[in-house]
Amino acid sequence: MTSSSAAPSVFSALAPYGWDDAWADAFAPHDNEGLLPGRVIRVDRGQCDVVTADGIVRADTAFVTPHDPLRVVCTGDWVAVEPGGNPRYVRTCLPRRTAFVRSTSSKRSEGQILAANVDHAIVAVSLAVELDLGRIERFLALAWESGAQPLVVLTKADLVPDEVTRAHLVQDVELSAPGVTVLTVSSVDGHGLDALVALVSGGTSVLLGQSGAGKSTLANALLGEDVMEVRAARDVDGKGRHTTTTRNLLALPGGGVLIDTPGLRGVGLWDAESGVGQVFSEIEELAERCRFHDCAHTAEPGCAVLAAVDAGDLPARRLDSYRKLVRENQWIVAKTDARVRAELRRDWKRKGAAGKAAMEAKRGRLR
Repeated sequence: MTSSSAAPSVFSALAPYGWDDAWADAFAPHDNEGLLPGRVIRVDRGQCDVVTADGIVRADTAFVTPHDPLRVVCTGDWVAVEPGGNPRYVRTCLPRRTAFVRSTSSKRSEGQILAANVDHAIVAVSLAVELDLGRIERFLALAWESGAQPLVVLTKADLVPDEVTRAHLVQDVELSAPGVTVLTVSSVDGHGLDALVALVSGGTSVLLGQSGAGKSTLANALLGEDVMEVRAARDVDGKGRHTTTTRNLLALPGGGVLIDTPGLRGVGLWDAESGVGQVFSEIEELAERCRFHDCAHTAEPGCAVLAAVDAGDLPARRLDSYRKLVRENQWIVAKTDARVRAELRRDWKRKGAAGKAAMEAKRGRLR
């Protein structure tokens, strides 16, 4: 008997959405139960739209609604769906390869998953407003942590016609994004779109950024048609209203899959230690040469990081941003990990005692 998940009809229907032999193998146990494979293309209030070999079906997620918010059904998930019924139900999610997670805007210690099984995380940044390099670094930290390959796309390049100015802006972003490709694109004149299409033609890409960054316009350009609604950004600050209100997964005509997301006002870190380390890889490398292994890079003697700042080899802004993201990440981890909380308290006490001793010594010299 031919496995339905391995049947040619399933592959032909789901391959444009990322189905491959590895997913078929992971689905095999559920295939034996008579369930259908599918990919979640939209989630809305306990319901989700799933693309299957039978077409797009509406399914209820009641059977896969765990207490852990990071395990709820998300756009990009591969799932096992009942072959019939009214309503249909999602019975299980296949293990995720990657997951893009941020902390919630609430005061609770929770993470929010934005997209699953993503290969490329596209951070869209508008050239119509002043670059916020710190925000770009924040997005990139979450992108690296997700397991996806980050990509920065500077949109609205037609609004910066001077090539020298544009090159300087690209250089600023490249210095803040080591190991990341930076592209300038314009959905108006098509500048840079061919290079972007080539990069996203394989695998799944998630489109991230603030409202007004031109994500919906960029999505339409990649899709070759006006699928996503577009609204003009405000001239005063370049910000726009949310034209995308849900996360939608769409197959691209040239190959690959795109997940468009609503504009993100807040981008809180969520246990992103390794992601922060990759964004600031040059600081991590310098830190290995510091005299003390637990150097905080503030005023310690023999600090290689501070020496690089003094020599002009490391921008002070990068170090400030690094410190900020490290502190924030430690804080969010400490909220859910008692051991980390205890370590932070000991560290704060040690630094406080050291600072007090230094002040006492200074007063003694002044007497």
